[in-house]
Amino acid sequence: MEDVNITEEDVMEIMDQFTKVPNLILKRMVSRNVNVVKKFENQIIDHKSKLLDNELLKIRKVIEMQVPELQEILLNVYKNTNKKQLKTLADPKAQPFIETNLNYLDMIYFNET
Repeated sequence: MEDVNITEEDVMEIMDQFTKVPNLILKRMVSRNVNVVKKFENQIIDHKSKLLDNELLKIRKVIEMQVPELQEILLNVYKNTNKKQLKTLADPKAQPFIETNLNYLDMIYFNET
């Protein structure tokens, strides 16, 4: 797994669903630390079955990243795209929200019984 390189595009693929939510709603979800992943668990499980091993490795690597490092990438992408949702997620106050959702994503992808 060490030789799997993660790009900004890889991070954005995983975070893409968050950028589809209107920023005002996303801010509310962040402030309430809503587990959005749980709400889409069935769709994620469906999607998982279609992924290649390399794609799963990239997902695992992103999930295992330190949240501040992930937020730095989100901020860089925000600067290039001006997607307000990315700025919201890059805010240090969003760290618990990101951790909650990444932990649940990890459970779905890699800790199923």
